[in-house]
Amino acid sequence: IMAELFSGFTLAMLTGILCVYCVLLLLFRDPFQPLTILSAVPLSIGGAFIALLGFGSELGIPAMIGFVMLLGIVTKNSILLVEYAILGMREHGLTEHDALIDACRKRARPILMTTIAMVAGMLPLALGFGGDASFRRPMAAAVIGGLITSTALSLLVVPVVFVYVSRLESRVRRLFGMA
Repeated sequence: IMAELFSGFTLAMLTGILCVYCVLLLLFRDPFQPLTILSAVPLSIGGAFIALLGFGSELGIPAMIGFVMLLGIVTKNSILLVEYAILGMREHGLTEHDALIDACRKRARPILMTTIAMVAGMLPLALGFGGDASFRRPMAAAVIGGLITSTALSLLVVPVVFVYVSRLESRVRRLFGMA
């Protein structure tokens, strides 16, 4: 039963990521930049597993619910960064490098504030305070660990992925004569 549950949940996560990609595709009108945004999702999963191990929690349904929460928050943080860089390039005529530096500098505070607020809200649950701590503790541990690693790494990795995806996009557009 547990294997069937995990396979169903994995399918639900993949469907969720596909739906997020489709929404981002509509938002950005570009098939490439949503890949940049979704590149931060794997950065959170490693931290979630490490936090589960650190808190002595097991991988179960509550932790999987925490992964779903991470998907939304991490995606939102990446959107803040990528959208600001794209706007800087389009509206202010900044170079790719300058737009990314500006985006990281100006969007780091909202990203950090979201992470700090979420970690502060989840910390009592992760420490076992409140009702039904055995259910909520793994969820909170997964969210805390995933947010900390994704925040630290996304401010470094997402700009790098942005550059590579932007170069890939320009090559594809030249190849198909869309430039």
